Amino acid sequence: MSLLDQAEFAKPERLRAHQAAAWAVQSDHVARHSAFYRELWQGGMPPADLRDLAELPLSDKAQLRISQADHPPFGNYMAASRRDAVRLHRTSGTTGQAMNLALSARDCAVTEAVGGRCQTAAGLTPEDTVVHCLNYQMWMGGLTDHMTLQATGALVVPFGVGSTELLVRTIQEVGITAISCTPSYPAVLERVIAQKFPGLKPRDLGLRLGLFGGEAGLDDPAFRARLKDIWGMEPRNANYGVSDVFCNFAAQCEDDTRLHYMAADVLYPELIDPETGVPVPLEAGQTGELVLTHLLRDCQPLVRFRSGDIIAVDDTAPCSCGRTGFRFRVVGRSDDMVVVRGLNLFPTMVAAVINEFAALSGDYRITLDSPPPYDALPVTVELAKGRAASEGLAETVAAAIKAKLGATARVKVVPHGTFPLTEGKTKRVAREYK
Repeated sequence: MSLLDQAEFAKPERLRAHQAAAWAVQSDHVARHSAFYRELWQGGMPPADLRDLAELPLSDKAQLRISQADHPPFGNYMAASRRDAVRLHRTSGTTGQAMNLALSARDCAVTEAVGGRCQTAAGLTPEDTVVHCLNYQMWMGGLTDHMTLQATGALVVPFGVGSTELLVRTIQEVGITAISCTPSYPAVLERVIAQKFPGLKPRDLGLRLGLFGGEAGLDDPAFRARLKDIWGMEPRNANYGVSDVFCNFAAQCEDDTRLHYMAADVLYPELIDPETGVPVPLEAGQTGELVLTHLLRDCQPLVRFRSGDIIAVDDTAPCSCGRTGFRFRVVGRSDDMVVVRGLNLFPTMVAAVINEFAALSGDYRITLDSPPPYDALPVTVELAKGRAASEGLAETVAAAIKAKLGATARVKVVPHGTFPLTEGKTKRVAREYK
């Protein structure tokens, strides 16, 4: 099987026929070559019809970690020979032990093509020069995202992380029009510009497009407005993925800020209740944990894999841009969820409240120094540059969290610059207990 041409624009009946044919080939590949899934399925066979996929047990990251520890380096869910693998990546380890990711030449090509759909939808064109500012040291977001940018026909500058002063000069000298990075990285650049380039404003760099991924935050209109105002560029959520599954398979388009699912020809999505694992209909208005199944993967195929991401499906009708994939928002990660007196809270929800305050930088941390249950949410917020804490600011922020989210919060205000600068993913929830 191969990619479906223009899959992101495909009509449902054409897509369903392709998926059925792809699953017939992929399910046989997994059943014959993945010891991990043969054990998980207790010798049973996967259903022939994708609509019956819920008959199979779920798989998750914890199982994959055990598999790689017991069968290094790739785990016994490796379904191809060592000779077939041409690239090795490693996950960031944000949520635990870093994982080794093996890709065949075909896996690489499919990954890059799907990611290219996403970057194109977000507005990157062959006329652009884009600087890529993610870690190239084995992380999928470095080289693989570079290749998805290149798949659009754009000129790609492989900058990576660090040397921020050089980055500013490079943007000026090369005439770069777009930047690919995490949503928190522009704040790092702003501080360096203020310190090292007197008189230069971020919008003076002439960037027209920001292609963001790797962190939450872009769903917040206040955060997007701030980026647009300070930088003069259009901020786009161009890079949503799950490293173990696909580097990038969803992005917004120029017409809609919600994420468009772009990989239906090679990646089958489901929703489940994160607490019970019971299937949830993938329909507008539904919220659940995203579960993913490869329809085309050689080296480490996954079936009914729990992503850990809680998403809200907003629309399943075609977008005005012509793309037919469902549109969704990421509510948060199941392992970042904090339950306060029965309320399920995610960092993105807290960020939306904090970003309403001009006196705050928008950076924050939720530090948990004891195990649950919690009767209040401990939040540390950082002042904006040049701002002093006014009397009662902490109480005002806490009152806003209570009013908007329904949860009691213990808010601490710290000076600007308290939180370390990060060029990679920023971890907002810290569990400092054993």
